Amino acid sequence: MIYQKFSRRQQLTLKWWKLPSFQTKDGLICDGSIRSGKTISMAIGFILWSMNTFDGQAFAICGRSIGALRRNVIVNLPLWLDGLFEVVERRGENKLIISLGGRSNTYYLFGGRDESSYTLIQGVTLAGVLFDEVALQPRSFVEQALARCSVAGSKFWFNCNPENPLHWFYQEWICRAKKHNVIYLHFTMDDNLSLDAAVRARYESMYSGVFYDRYIRGLWRTADGVIYDCFSSTENVYRELERPIGLYSTAERFIACDYGTANPTRFLDVWDDGNALWVDGEYDWDSRREQRQKTDQEYVEDLLAFMGERQCAVIVDPSAASFIAALRGRGVYVLPADNTVTDGIRKTASLIAQRRLKVRADCRALLREMSVYCWDKKAAQRGDEQPLKENDHSLDALRYMVNYLPEWRIG
Repeated sequence: MIYQKFSRRQQLTLKWWKLPSFQTKDGLICDGSIRSGKTISMAIGFILWSMNTFDGQAFAICGRSIGALRRNVIVNLPLWLDGLFEVVERRGENKLIISLGGRSNTYYLFGGRDESSYTLIQGVTLAGVLFDEVALQPRSFVEQALARCSVAGSKFWFNCNPENPLHWFYQEWICRAKKHNVIYLHFTMDDNLSLDAAVRARYESMYSGVFYDRYIRGLWRTADGVIYDCFSSTENVYRELERPIGLYSTAERFIACDYGTANPTRFLDVWDDGNALWVDGEYDWDSRREQRQKTDQEYVEDLLAFMGERQCAVIVDPSAASFIAALRGRGVYVLPADNTVTDGIRKTASLIAQRRLKVRADCRALLREMSVYCWDKKAAQRGDEQPLKENDHSLDALRYMVNYLPEWRIG
């Protein structure tokens, strides 16, 4: 196997199912910090258990999406198993066939992206299920998958990073682990004996505030207060004379837009040098402040003037359909934005903490919002994690830009 040493918790994750004191348990929950080794030990343990216990049965491996599941687990599985089993992936059918000698089982891959995802798993009979990142999957999907585990001896395997302590999974499964007859193991980075000290330090530098508590300390914490509390007026802000020489000739340019009719419209001029994002200019039109609403065509003219001669892709919230149509009518290349909120905030906070987001000092609207953008306390009390919908127009445009980056760019 790829790991030469396993911590005590990792070893228990691998073999709890065959220990006399735990054989009657119905499942295992592993939560805690990122890079703690819970994913690899759980994936290996799940395959070892299922292949040693069953033959000719069906299992489910579930992630937030099929793509995320493949990145987090499936592509690494043959390496982690290190030749112990024959692993054949049938991508077109979203399933794995894992064999050893004359024994073989089928592992179906499912993505629990939203509330409608539960329909994907209806009708199948399972001998067990592994949920990777269960806290990011809808309750209806998880409970449907659990209901499909009707084969005698089936077991449930869950792993996740912490979220809000009012999250349904924390309340129902972690706080009531004894009632559900499952083992609960809490992981920290200390459990990953293969984690290099320099790599650990890098991850610790990537987060602050609630995200540090969750992803580094592995704690279930409520998001409150200022969201980007790690933003530094010295390390994240630059003046024109401090702009890197050659940025315009070497970096890729984007314009990120948050479009409003009654609300403000903001354009951000963003330059991506492959490491950091440089927000080098902004457009700000507030209809209430100016006491005049602009038409789509007027905004298009303003954007073209803002863009100048150096053409680039424009990232726009897809809900601004009429504005997008007007832009495309003038030959502008439009990228529909990914409007994911909480994950976009996490990514933006990570870039800020690593000082890989730089904002020009002249971008006053964006800098003003950075200092006052807060979590919604009332939503948090309901277990719904959302920012207050105010002072967020430039930050929404920035989030569209950050969400465009691939995950590996974040850290």
